[in-house]
Amino acid sequence: MDRLSGLDASFLYLETPAQLMHVCAVMVLDPATMTAPYSFAGLQSEIDLRVRDVPAFTRKVRGVPLGLDHPVWVQDQAFDIERHVHRLALPTPGGYDELMDLCAHLASLPLDRSRPLWEMWVIEGYRPEDTEGERVVVFAKMHHATVDGVSGANLVSHLCSIEPDAAPMVTERPAAPRNPGRGELLGRAVIGTAARPVTLVKVLKPSAQLVTKSIGRARRGTAMAAPFSAPRTSFNGTITSHRSIAMADLDLDEIRRIKKVTGTTVNDVVLAVAGGALRAYLEERDELPESSLLATVPVSVRDSSRRSTGANKVSALFTKLGTDIADPLARLHMLAERNQHAKEHHNAISADALQDWAEFAAPRTFGLAVRTYANLRLAERHPVVHNLVISNVPGPPIPLYFMGARIDALCPLGPVFHGAGLNVTVMSNAGQMHVGAIACRESMPDTDALVRHFPAELARLGACVGS
Repeated sequence: MDRLSGLDASFLYLETPAQLMHVCAVMVLDPATMTAPYSFAGLQSEIDLRVRDVPAFTRKVRGVPLGLDHPVWVQDQAFDIERHVHRLALPTPGGYDELMDLCAHLASLPLDRSRPLWEMWVIEGYRPEDTEGERVVVFAKMHHATVDGVSGANLVSHLCSIEPDAAPMVTERPAAPRNPGRGELLGRAVIGTAARPVTLVKVLKPSAQLVTKSIGRARRGTAMAAPFSAPRTSFNGTITSHRSIAMADLDLDEIRRIKKVTGTTVNDVVLAVAGGALRAYLEERDELPESSLLATVPVSVRDSSRRSTGANKVSALFTKLGTDIADPLARLHMLAERNQHAKEHHNAISADALQDWAEFAAPRTFGLAVRTYANLRLAERHPVVHNLVISNVPGPPIPLYFMGARIDALCPLGPVFHGAGLNVTVMSNAGQMHVGAIACRESMPDTDALVRHFPAELARLGACVGS
């Protein structure tokens, strides 16, 4: 029996009809590289073979009696690939706009919790500009309770190879979870509840020490940017279930060149470009605030975590994006300095701090609080916690093949939240940096109006840096 960690379970509790907690990915595939001619039936059958023995694809959530503890993963005894891999075709003319509209609609639909929490939509008839032949697109969804950025990339390894006809990169099959009886679930929950006071004592001491250290950093001017200090924008309010999606590509070699010349990091460059793009987007709408936007940046703690269980091993830091700075190079240098302070601040925090506190999330109370928060539109009444989430996910440095089809683009998309209705995720892939933006449609109807500024801002920054 695999119990969900508190952090994994929290993503279930956070979910409402508007605040959907799945992560998505848009994979653009070239079927011309497949060793056998493409057919949906063949693709679906091959996916079935590769996921059948991978528990992350075949397990489902089972609640604990009376909600006394976090849910557990159990094997879906009636697993059926036809419930998870579906087929669609783009309407004419089958271009970028049609693809983004369809993906946005699919992202707006919740996953069925009575089944394993993932699905794929195979979309045929995509005709990208400046590309010969049609492409097949796979729009994948997986609940955040099941994956974070790194574990999601690892799951993709079960489905991808480095050659069209090669075996998957990962073939190891972990043991499938067993199905416990109601009595066992209840007994474990009672024992776990009784042990919580002891766990709380263990968590309180390091947390108190962290507060003391944070105060000291603030006095020295080296503290991480503080939440609740963000200016309000049009995408910071109560969200709906509707989504808008856009994608763009950046030259990874150019990002690395800028990084080398300026002595910064790839993440610094990405955040500086994002800050410039957001500044340009808001300026076009006469909405640019005087103070800088504040982003939450998820950070993987997988290598330093002491916990052996749980799909999500993440923490987060807050960073100002320099949207109040017009000069791209000045913005980059500001970000590099502040990011260094944020990293030092973050490194002083236990890798498992967020996971430790998440263990105390009560299923019924947590869910009720989230629904009340949304119904009362409280996100519009208190100071803005943060403006958006920006994630940088390392991807493969070489081309990958999904069931034999070369992946031309691999663009992940994270969830959006009440109060922060925009999520930007970038992922490297075979020399390109793919940018994906997803937003609440009512807050940002035309996400492409933001994303198209990313390549332009990278060019501006590159020109400022020189050769």
